[in-house]
Amino acid sequence: MTHLLADPEIWVLVSFVAFFVLFGGKLWTALTGLLDGRANAIRAELAEAQLLRSEAEKMLADAQRARTEALAEAAALLLRSHEEAAQVAQAAMAEAEASAKRRERMAIERIAAAEKAALAEVRQAAAEVATRSAALVIAGGLPEETQLALVDEAIADLPRALRAA
Repeated sequence: MTHLLADPEIWVLVSFVAFFVLFGGKLWTALTGLLDGRANAIRAELAEAQLLRSEAEKMLADAQRARTEALAEAAALLLRSHEEAAQVAQAAMAEAEASAKRRERMAIERIAAAEKAALAEVRQAAAEVATRSAALVIAGGLPEETQLALVDEAIADLPRALRAA
């Protein structure tokens, strides 16, 4: 046995075992604490990543819903625009028809007024011709044949007098 105690390798082994017996628990606790801390940090990072992912998915869903709503609103706006354009076109067409009818009515009224004026001028010209003829008949004391010839001449001259008027 003395032989065993004289061997330096045995003392190294004994000191190694004694070191681990005395300090192994503390060393083990420190190592496991360090590893547990690292594991907890990784778990926290994973939880944060999961939270960020769920938030990103929520934001994506919100963006897709907003896009769908915007597309639906744009389609509705486009439909309303087309309906308004059709209404405006119909209103413009109705206004154009009303304007054309007003202008037609005004033109008919102007034509009627011009016809009345022309008829009045014709009557006046006829009255002037008849007056001149009567004045010639009365002033001249002409024979009846000459008077009839003058009246016939005045009547024949009536279209020329009307055109001149």
